[in-house]
Order: sequence, then structure tokens, then C-alpha cells
Amino acid sequence: MSTFIHDDFLLHSDAAQRLYHEFAKSEALFDYHNHLSPADIAENHTFSDLSEMWLGGDHYKWRAMRADGVAEKYLTGDASPEEKFQAWAATVPNTLRNPLYHWTHLELSRYFGIDRLLNPSTAQSIWDEANAQIPTQSVHQILDAQNVAVACTTDDPADSLDLHAKIAASDLKTRVYPTFRPDKAYAIQDPAAFNAYCEKLAETAGIEITRFDDLLTALEKRHGEFHAIGGRISDHGLTSLAAHPCSLAEARTIFQKVRDGSSPDTDEQIGFSSLLLLEFGRWDARRGWTKQLHLGASRNNNTRMFNELGPDSGFDSISDAKNGEGLRRYLSSLAETEELPRMVVYNLNPVDNYAIATMLGNFQDGITPGKMQFGTGWWFLDQKEAMEWQINALSNLGLLSRFVGMLTDSRSFMSFPRHEYFRRILCNLLGREMENGELPNDFDLVGPMVRNICFGNARDYFGLELDPAYAQ
Repeated sequence: MSTFIHDDFLLHSDAAQRLYHEFAKSEALFDYHNHLSPADIAENHTFSDLSEMWLGGDHYKWRAMRADGVAEKYLTGDASPEEKFQAWAATVPNTLRNPLYHWTHLELSRYFGIDRLLNPSTAQSIWDEANAQIPTQSVHQILDAQNVAVACTTDDPADSLDLHAKIAASDLKTRVYPTFRPDKAYAIQDPAAFNAYCEKLAETAGIEITRFDDLLTALEKRHGEFHAIGGRISDHGLTSLAAHPCSLAEARTIFQKVRDGSSPDTDEQIGFSSLLLLEFGRWDARRGWTKQLHLGASRNNNTRMFNELGPDSGFDSISDAKNGEGLRRYLSSLAETEELPRMVVYNLNPVDNYAIATMLGNFQDGITPGKMQFGTGWWFLDQKEAMEWQINALSNLGLLSRFVGMLTDSRSFMSFPRHEYFRRILCNLLGREMENGELPNDFDLVGPMVRNICFGNARDYFGLELDPAYAQ
């Protein structure tokens, strides 16, 4: 075994090691938010090579390679799969102290048993060794080997659920559920794109969309169809949450304006999206769902590269928009009519950690443990330092013991070791405080909390059906 990724990696005390090995390591994975391909799961896809399995669509790696001076052809261009892998291998030694260095070697170890450091001199042997194992690494085999109890994909209301039906009918032990993400339904700033979306949604829902009320009807129908196939989670990605809804009459006028090809002004965009977000919250509450809010991403900042490559290509960053007041208005509006669903709020700008965490505390209901969740560090914050920031903010301002834990937020089937990474960081933090006398040196007290954060809390919180092997 490598002297780098060893049994006690990131575990810097005896207490941390015991917490991880006895209470965290063996817990199944409850991956309640990811961007995995339902098609790959339904078809039990087997990857052609390590490049397809590991590098395709990974904008984290692309950003690092661009910073290292690697030409675009080796990222998103027409270089061969092996050339792209070799380019990544040449970048890896320059990612020291970037979380990619940790993730890279965890993934090679956990999927292929490869414990050598990846660099230009080892690249060819690692390429050959991993590719020799890939025929036994189909998607279903990966999910089983990584002990994934639940995987929740991210799905648009206009997407067919046929692939999810096929997955549900298979003998896959992992339960795979769709997550309702209707962001395109209020993206009216581009009338041509919005109108094309309405046509796609109309076809999927079987409802002609000519009026705003038709849009609501089609979306609500799809929400019910997601529910019927087992979905219990919705999601929204928002740079900022304004929560200034327009009236129903105004929404009807704005909708018609956009359908006629005219661009809305900023106030109209905010009013329209805010009204829909309130409606979506009510549907979630009525059906007993959990809503996720991903706040604070500034997307597609490099206009030239966005025009060349499209979204999700590695040109996004942290927004400096403030979300505390908008979140207050949104939560208060839903709570006022007793239509506030369970909610997980992820904050991308750590400056706002305390503002968001304390705002959520205002809306705990005294009935559902941890109803309002301050979500784990995500995207640019799913690394050691920022995970500790999130854990500390939650601990100081709420109840860490009720936390629903980690997720991958990834398009890659090789990202499941991010759960292990989080668990090691959690155990190291708690173990250090146990040995420092800041927490009781009582494994019967702290250990079950760790176990619950790793799996049990999410199992109990989201209300999703699990395979019997994971149900208790």
C-alpha cells in the first residue's frame, strides 16, 4: 500500500482513527445529490477506457489543466483518450495542495487498487493496469462495489422518466431516484431558449403550453410523476435568491411577452422566478418532499469559452451576491402559510456561512429533527478546509448531530470516494477535540453521531425507499 493513501490517511490522532474505522468506514453511501447519467445506469454502461471513465466532463480537472498551460485539445478537444490521460498525468504533480491531488489518488486506490503516485513516469503503467480492469467495472458493479445505497440524479421536468423506470425494474440493489430541477422553467431571460423549453415540456407532459397557467399545470403534473416513481427531492441552482414574487396576473403578462419573443426586464425576471419558486415550495411541502437550494454560483463567466464549449466547462466561480435577506423572505413566505418543506441549503460563498446557518435556525419547527439543513460544502468548497468551515459553522449555530452529511455533486462514477474524504475529515476534527478534552472521550457518545452523519440521518430524513439490506 502507498505510504500516502494509507489506512489512517488524514486521521491524525488515535481517537480519529478509531472513530473512522469503527463508526464511519463501513457505512453505506447515501448520495442524495449528484449529476450521474440515468442512461448510463439504465444501460449498465461499461466504459471504454480510463479517460472516458475518469476525465470526461470533469471540469475540476479541466480548470487545473488550463492553469497548468495544457492546450484545450487535451481537455475538451479532439486529442485521443490516451493523450488526454497523459496530459492529466503530467498535471497531477502540479496539483499538490489542491484537493484534486487527494481525490486522484483515493480514486485510483479505491477503484483499481493502484497505490502509486500518478505522474508522467507512472502514467503508462497506470493507464494499462486500470484499462485491464475496466471490463469488470460496469456502472452497476461500481455502485455495488462502492456500497451505494441511494443515488439521486438531477433531472429536468421536461426529461422523460423512462430511464428511471427501467432502473427501478432492474435488480440493481442501489436505489436510484430522480430529483426535480425546474430551473429552465423560469429562465426567461433568453426568450428563444425558454420557448424551446416550453415546447419540450409540453411534449413530455402531454399538455399544450400557451398560457402561464398551462406552464404551471404541466410542471405540477411532472412533479406528481416524479413522486409516483419514488422521487422525493427537488433542487434549484441560484446565483442569488431575490424572493420578490410578482402577482399571478403579472406572471401571465410576463409569460405572454416572452412567448411572443420579447425579452423581460430584470424586475420581470425576478418576479417571475420568485413566484414559481414559491409554487414549487408548496408542492414539495404538500407531497412531503425535501427541497435543495444551491446558492451562490456565478456561472459561464468567460463569454468566449462559453460560446465555444457551452455550460459546465469549468468557467464558473463563487458569486459575491448576498443571499441572507432573500432566503429570509422565501422561508418566511412559505412558513406563514405552513407550506415550508424540509430543506437543505448549500452556500457557495463561505463569507455567508454564518448568515445562512443562523437564518435556517429561525425556521426549525420543533417537530422534524434537523428540518432545515445547512448543507455540506459544495463545488469549490468540497475540500478539507471548507468542509471544516461548514462543519464548524453548523456545530456552532445548530446541531451537527442532525446533519445529513456528504454527497458527490458529480457527473463521474469515480467520485464516490468523496464520501470517504468527508468522513475522514469529520473523524479527524472530532477525534482531535476528544483528545484535547473539548469533547468527552466517550466513543459510545461520539461514535453513534458519526455513524448517523455518515448514513443514518440521511436515511431517516429524506424518506426514500431503500433496498432491505440498507433499510435499518
